[in-house]
Amino acid sequence: MSAFTVYFCGTGSHRFDDSNPNFWNGELIATLASHTGGREFVDWIVVDGPGSGNLQDDALFVDDGDHLKVTGTLFGTGWNENVQHALQVIKGKSNWARTKLTEQQYEHLKQAGIPIPDASAAGSWFWRTYDYGERAVTPQALQEQLIKQMRKPLIPSVVNLVGWSRGGISCHMLANAMVADPQLRDVPVNIFAIDPVPGVGNIQADRVQLGANVKEYVGFYARDERSKGFACVVPVTAFGTRMSIFPLPGRHATLVGNASADGASTGKVLPEPGMIVRHFAETCLKRWGTALDKCQGLDDQALETCHQAMAAADSQYLALRQQSYTAITEGSQQERIVHHGLNPTEFSKVANEGMQTKEGLGLRQLTCDSYQSLH
Repeated sequence: MSAFTVYFCGTGSHRFDDSNPNFWNGELIATLASHTGGREFVDWIVVDGPGSGNLQDDALFVDDGDHLKVTGTLFGTGWNENVQHALQVIKGKSNWARTKLTEQQYEHLKQAGIPIPDASAAGSWFWRTYDYGERAVTPQALQEQLIKQMRKPLIPSVVNLVGWSRGGISCHMLANAMVADPQLRDVPVNIFAIDPVPGVGNIQADRVQLGANVKEYVGFYARDERSKGFACVVPVTAFGTRMSIFPLPGRHATLVGNASADGASTGKVLPEPGMIVRHFAETCLKRWGTALDKCQGLDDQALETCHQAMAAADSQYLALRQQSYTAITEGSQQERIVHHGLNPTEFSKVANEGMQTKEGLGLRQLTCDSYQSLH
């Protein structure tokens, strides 16, 4: 089996957050990517989230248009291009490359003694611009060649998607883009989503519904998140998709390793939800064919200890419902707002007999047996 894995970072997050001090053991998506075996672009990619600062622009397989950080954070601009980038990497073919050298690249080559032409100036002294020359080889051309040589077969036999926040929604978008693509429509997809949140005004079918190409969907959701604009999505799936969703105490970032008392700063006060999510992300990815190392490997006793710690700290988790990343809260003290497909509803009401855990987000008491569907 040839598995390809895509890691979608959340809004404002990027691949270097495995060392972000706000996450006591590394932000989950960046950490999982850093622990993945094989070769980047050949076996896996990690995609920076909207509003993270365009750190990956130069390596994208599509032109993302250089979106502003603030619009990425507020509206998610750039995530359509992120999805298209991932789609092209899966197919092993870019449709864009930055062929012009930047000033930084030009200076680096000059300082290294590489024989390249001097930069040429154009325009008046006031509006002068510089041409730093052409790249001999673009990053995209290099990655395409590596994919062609090292990925056998070129089109993976299965694609595993992992994402947090808007990165979780990006998983939905990519799965739907794949089923609409003649080359990829028959490739099975597995999704592991952590508190997928699209943001205000972003409830469209391709973000909240999934096709029959998705064979398994696993989602973990933050029970105590109440920030305005942070309504999460439980997608409607096709008949036959194996679906398992779980509620965990904590805020949006708690589930990916922010263990602080307020769910936003530093500290290791409430680490258990993040530990559980990481453990089952590793469990599912390995079962789906992704090569991972440095796994937690929690056993049943360790999981039960986590459950006991969460129960003992329940009052601290409930207090998080007063916090907000956006200064305003939404929902009620008892219930978070959720979009089940296109329909808004209350958190605990998302459940049905077709789910592996029929109680869905209404599950009140987690035990080791609750996760049987994930092994």
